[in-house]
Amino acid sequence: MSAKAYLLLADGLLLEGKAIGKRGTTGGEICFNTGMTGYQEIYTDPSYYGQIIVNTTAHIGNYGTVAEEQESASPKISGIVVNEFSDEFSRKTAKDSLQTYLEKNGVVGISDLDTRMLVRYIRSKGAMNALISSELTPEQMKAEIKKVPSMDGLELSSVVSTKEAYFYGDAKAPIKIAALDLGIKTNILRNLALRDCYVKVFPAKTSFAEMEKWEPHGYFISNGPGDPSVMDYAIKTVKDILAADKPTFGICLGHQLLALAAGLTTYKMHHGHRGLNHPVKNLLSGLGEMTSQNHGFAVSEKEIEKNPDVEVTHLHLNDSTIMGIRLKSKRAFSVQYHPEASPGPHDSQYLFDQFVTMVKEGNMVGV
Repeated sequence: MSAKAYLLLADGLLLEGKAIGKRGTTGGEICFNTGMTGYQEIYTDPSYYGQIIVNTTAHIGNYGTVAEEQESASPKISGIVVNEFSDEFSRKTAKDSLQTYLEKNGVVGISDLDTRMLVRYIRSKGAMNALISSELTPEQMKAEIKKVPSMDGLELSSVVSTKEAYFYGDAKAPIKIAALDLGIKTNILRNLALRDCYVKVFPAKTSFAEMEKWEPHGYFISNGPGDPSVMDYAIKTVKDILAADKPTFGICLGHQLLALAAGLTTYKMHHGHRGLNHPVKNLLSGLGEMTSQNHGFAVSEKEIEKNPDVEVTHLHLNDSTIMGIRLKSKRAFSVQYHPEASPGPHDSQYLFDQFVTMVKEGNMVGV
């Protein structure tokens, strides 16, 4: 018989379910992902560090886990909440059940909850801290949840970033890209390598001067967790890259940092965008694209009109939030969503092509 577990939200909502994964207690900001597939990629996305994920798909675990679907070396989430959980899996290439995978990686979770109700609740009340436990009483959890830090004002990229620089791709590739790792996903590196880029991935707090020693042809600013407004070290690095007018591409957190470096501000969203079917309009081409998203912060539109150097290039069609910008005086652009997806649609992979073209035109004519 499965052990009992509880989910406690910061506003007092208490739900009872069954323990999955590792037995224990975990806390973090609770949020939901509307993706119908790709749970392993979601769990290993470093942008989710410090968060408890509610999977909106009714059935989780049915296709097991495989090493090829990791977006980082291990799960980065604080915990998971699901409706129906499966110990068994049907995919022949899978090596482990999701239960075994979660146990090996120390992830605490809870199942047998009405996730539709919970998602509607979070959507109404907003993202908030939560606690999952299969070892504490509800009364003990009320004291423990107060220890969970707020995501607002929290710097987390330096926690998940690589500790040492490393290379990805073919060393003989003609294009050298320096990637600032703030919580980078593996499929981003794969997309760059597929476009003849040799990537050197640098720790989060690496300075522009240090990266420039490698003499890269362009710079990539990665996705990652936490509040961008408190990342002074990364904002300075992006400012230095812009001052040198190097070809620059930012995704998600990288998009927010480019905006901050350009004089804009960011804000914490009510409940964020997390899923695989977010509609975005490209204002330059007029075309729409379905996108994969994962962010709880966004770029404020308040300063856009006061900053003639910043052009909004993409908008979210559900709530009109800023999904992309470019700097008119620099070779720099960014998007709030994930063109590399994994999981998700491939509508936006053209952005990697645009970046590579920008690099080639900037300093590698004829490559």
